[in-house]
Amino acid sequence: MRTHRAKVLAAVLLGSAVLAACATPTPYRPLTGSGAYATGYSDTRIESNRYRVSFAGNSLTQRETVERYLLFRAAQLTLEQGGDHFVLVDRDTEPRTDVYSTPSAFGGGPWGGWSPYWSYYRPSFGWRRWSPFWGDPFWDRGVDVRSVTRYDATAEIVVGRGPKPASNVRAFDARDVIENLGPGIVTPQPR
Repeated sequence: MRTHRAKVLAAVLLGSAVLAACATPTPYRPLTGSGAYATGYSDTRIESNRYRVSFAGNSLTQRETVERYLLFRAAQLTLEQGGDHFVLVDRDTEPRTDVYSTPSAFGGGPWGGWSPYWSYYRPSFGWRRWSPFWGDPFWDRGVDVRSVTRYDATAEIVVGRGPKPASNVRAFDARDVIENLGPGIVTPQPR
């Protein structure tokens, strides 16, 4: 009996470790995935020296990280295009929040899905339902509502050659940005 419990416990711990390894913030990489699952950076040439640069993170990537990766990509792109500095013409970070709800596992009650009930919200417990016909209002069947927020950052940049304009606070020296932000950039681990 003890060896069976030990095996079950080992399997649960191994499964938890595997799942935890999969749940990581978006590393700095080119855009992968599509639609709501797209993460990484992308850039589009608008004019000969004007680009739209974007970075999309997953639900575990903090807003500051998404914005840092965006600036890093803008600096990288500037150097790839033979420039020395870039000017942020426009910059925006958008949160994308998806709300997921999981209904109760106990069915819809004696009337096949309809019953008089009230919904209420409790911090730490989420949305719950109370029905005068079913149990205690604090331990009754509930609906689990969860919101997941991801951030997308976008900037329009103009690539320039030579020293950055000293009077423009939106101008960045590409080499300085890469030198200062580079140590905090996390790239995908090779497989």
